[in-house]
Amino acid sequence: MDLQLKRFFVLTIVLSTVLIGCKKDNEPANFHYELYPINQGHYITYSVREINIDDALGLNETLNYYVKAKIGDTITDNEGRIARRYERYFRDSLTQPWALQDIWTTIIDGGRAELVEENQRTIKMVFSPDKYKEWNCNAYNSLDPLDCYYRELYEPASINGFQFESTVTVEQEDFLSLVDYRRKYEQYAEGVGMYYKHYKHFRILNADTLNVVKGKELIMRLIDYGVE
Repeated sequence: MDLQLKRFFVLTIVLSTVLIGCKKDNEPANFHYELYPINQGHYITYSVREINIDDALGLNETLNYYVKAKIGDTITDNEGRIARRYERYFRDSLTQPWALQDIWTTIIDGGRAELVEENQRTIKMVFSPDKYKEWNCNAYNSLDPLDCYYRELYEPASINGFQFESTVTVEQEDFLSLVDYRRKYEQYAEGVGMYYKHYKHFRILNADTLNVVKGKELIMRLIDYGVE
């Protein structure tokens, strides 16, 4: 192979490498905001099981009901930002009409997905999710700190017949002592949002998680979602 031909091949390889690198550099970063959809009309319906226990009051009840979370029109949140209405509807059975119970607000701002629940501003997610991110869910409210992190990143999952290709889990709390048992986490799917929530906050005796004297457990499972 003569010298000019060798130079041509070398130049071609160099230019190809540069062009590929430029293309990658110019590709927009994927922050995975689709894990937390806030487009108007997006909704998720959940079946909910709620357990309330208080031995002092003789209370031990299990409630089953349905919640529909729907993204509404724009609204000004408690920080003066243009956010979205987060409408929560309730019903006791699938045959009953929905009743609007709460109007919260939600926003994605500064790489954070925030939800204002009963005037308490919480950070649900930070983007883009990776195993190194940690944050205090209650950084912007008066509640006790709640340090969160991600696990099971971009894994497939299924629930109630729905198959999701990419999901993440937000770990919120996993604590056990002689008198306290707290287990809290949420799971999100791309294009869907939160499809599962587990909340457990119990007062217990002698580190026995089955010997509950007071507390609450809440489990929310997706049964439907879409846009309307």
